Amino acid sequence: MDISNIRNEYTQSGLTRDELDTCPHLQFDKWFKQAQIAQLHEVNAMSIATVSSTSEPSIRTVLLKIYDERGFVFFTNYTSQKAQDIENNSNVSLLFPWLPLERQVRISGTAEKITKKESFSYFTSRPKGSQLGAWISPQSQIIESRDFLKQKLAEMKSKFAIGKIPLPNAWGGYRIVPHRYEFWQGRSSRLHDRFVYKKSNDNWLIERLAP
Repeated sequence: MDISNIRNEYTQSGLTRDELDTCPHLQFDKWFKQAQIAQLHEVNAMSIATVSSTSEPSIRTVLLKIYDERGFVFFTNYTSQKAQDIENNSNVSLLFPWLPLERQVRISGTAEKITKKESFSYFTSRPKGSQLGAWISPQSQIIESRDFLKQKLAEMKSKFAIGKIPLPNAWGGYRIVPHRYEFWQGRSSRLHDRFVYKKSNDNWLIERLAP
């Protein structure tokens, strides 16, 4: 199917150097809050790209749960494919595709496990069904059918029928510590505005990129 005629002009906004905060975290916070105000669906959805031990790239979408000046935190099973990739190569990339605002944010950094205390704090805030799900799913492994999950769910409901559900040993968070940010704003005629922040010692160098 030829879909080459699908195109849109990006005319909502522009981005100048003067508009940028000197701190990329504060610039991200500004755009994130604007995306929230715009009521974008799953505003905290981000794609994370990893590389396997055989140098095969892989990308999937996860949910950002915490962000601050230290980095960006998401949660997963520590035996999952993404976790295995990170164990082999901690360099990862993130993408926030806020397309209704004609914006993207790309972030490159290194992934590190957060503390068990931090993981437990978030785990206890999850709905009970999500807590049980963390115990049930052997993430990324092959299973015979959905019945396997239903059976495991029944088992876990019985096991943890009384009292609080404990944090699984194989579940927790990763923090992506950034060393590069790119803020992309769509413009007409594909002459997009792109600004990159690069870490230089304790400072951030800001440069404009060609579209």
